[in-house]
Amino acid sequence: MLRSMYAGVSGMKGFQTKLDVIGNNISNVNTIGYKKSTINFQDLLSQNMSGGGANPMQVGLGSSTGAINVNHNAGSSMTTGVGTDLAMMGDGFFIVQDPEAAGQDGQYLTRAGNFTVTEDGRLVTSQGYNVLGFPAAGGAAAPITIDQGTYNSFSVNRTGEVIGKEPNGDETVLFNLAISNPENPTGLNKFGGSLYEMTGLASADGINPQTVAGANTSIASGMLEMSNVDLTEEFTEMIIAQRGFQANSRTITTSDEILQEVVNLKR
Repeated sequence: MLRSMYAGVSGMKGFQTKLDVIGNNISNVNTIGYKKSTINFQDLLSQNMSGGGANPMQVGLGSSTGAINVNHNAGSSMTTGVGTDLAMMGDGFFIVQDPEAAGQDGQYLTRAGNFTVTEDGRLVTSQGYNVLGFPAAGGAAAPITIDQGTYNSFSVNRTGEVIGKEPNGDETVLFNLAISNPENPTGLNKFGGSLYEMTGLASADGINPQTVAGANTSIASGMLEMSNVDLTEEFTEMIIAQRGFQANSRTITTSDEILQEVVNLKR
């Protein structure tokens, strides 16, 4: 009976964690570039009741959280008409960097392409992180910066080329958008602010910046990738979690009633 109580407690804890995951998904249903999380369970150790017989006699001791994974399927696209809003069509992540960091430090990945241009011509995220690209003249990935004294506007084409336009109509390729395409996106660590931190589980080569043209993907300008959360699925999972929580609590209640009957035998 005590085993059933502890098993019920472990089940309640697991379904509470499931509700936490579902609640976070629903709260981010309109978050640009958000990727939903899913949770899986596994059983705990089993206690051997007897070593004899043809088959082992075991009683389980409850369940535990096996994994909480991020689903990186693409979300739906929303047209905004804003030229600095970029949506990635295919695999990969935009590479952004903390403006106070130097070298390759402070670099993160994101699918949220709601970028803006600062007064000094830098393409940045809503938090002020620099968006990285390869200079057309060559060199390592660097913050995309538009010389507003020379170019009065710019655009980004499907291959990720940042093209500056002069007042006389002449166009010049200034940067090639830098992206990262880790082998295991689920291994990325959520950093907050729709940013991901590279880990050894996601890619053995680190962020490894590359161009859009070499990554089998394309860029849509004037569009944003929305969250991939499906409310219908989340509410269904919420019902399952609620009923599972109730069933485990009923196990504890029933075990308590049986223990009460045992205590009453003394009367």
